[in-house]
Amino acid sequence: MNPNDETSPTMDASALYLEEVFTDQSVGTIRRMTPVDAEGKPDTERPVIYLGQAQMMTPAGSLPLSFEIPAENLADACTAFAEEAQKAMEKTIEELKEMRRQAASSIVVPGEGGGMGGMGGGGGKIQL
Repeated sequence: MNPNDETSPTMDASALYLEEVFTDQSVGTIRRMTPVDAEGKPDTERPVIYLGQAQMMTPAGSLPLSFEIPAENLADACTAFAEEAQKAMEKTIEELKEMRRQAASSIVVPGEGGGMGGMGGGGGKIQL
């Protein structure tokens, strides 16, 4: 990758965070994202962000959940963890249901894509 290429990923020194991880080793993880400047010193102009991580068990296995926790400090983040994890789980379930509905409503159109049964590279599906 050419470092002078405009599409090269570059770190934004004005958007850096120090990441700290807290866990109870059973329910989940809280990440405290403390904004810092390019020298690693705290940047008090930006808020600290708390991110929760947990797992939801499904018939296909565990599904990771990530969610922001609105909190002023780590104690508040711990208190709000369960409620925010529940919201993330409900949102994920709704997204999975919508994906299932979309997959069920796709129609295979004969003759699309050239060849028998849609074989030959075209696909032949119309999303409703």
